[in-house]
Amino acid sequence: MASINVDKMSLKDLNDLEAKLTKAKAAVRNRAKSEAKQKIDAILASYGFSIGELYAVSRVGRPRGSVGNKAAKYANPDNRGETWTGRGRKPNWLVAKLAKGASLQDFAI
Repeated sequence: MASINVDKMSLKDLNDLEAKLTKAKAAVRNRAKSEAKQKIDAILASYGFSIGELYAVSRVGRPRGSVGNKAAKYANPDNRGETWTGRGRKPNWLVAKLAKGASLQDFAI
C-alpha cells in the first residue's frame, strides 16, 4: 500500500481525503453487514426457516414499541384541552398548580 504524506497536503486535499475515507469506511461496513446477513440466511435456510420465523417464535409477552395512546387521567380545570396521562414528565400547568398547594387528585378526570 502506498504511503501518503499528509504533512505536505493542503487543507482542501486533506478534506477531500477525509471524505473519501468516510465513504470507503461506510462501503466496507455495508459490505461486511451484507456478508453477515447472507451467512445467517444460509444457516437459517439449512434449518428450514427464516429470520422472521426465528424471532416471531421466540418473542414472549407484548411486542415492544408504540403501545398506542393512553387515556388522559388529569386535566387542567382552567383549560380542559390541557391533559396529562400520568406518564412521563408532569406538564408545566400541573407543576405550577401543585406548587401552589393543589393536590394531584384535584385534577383527576
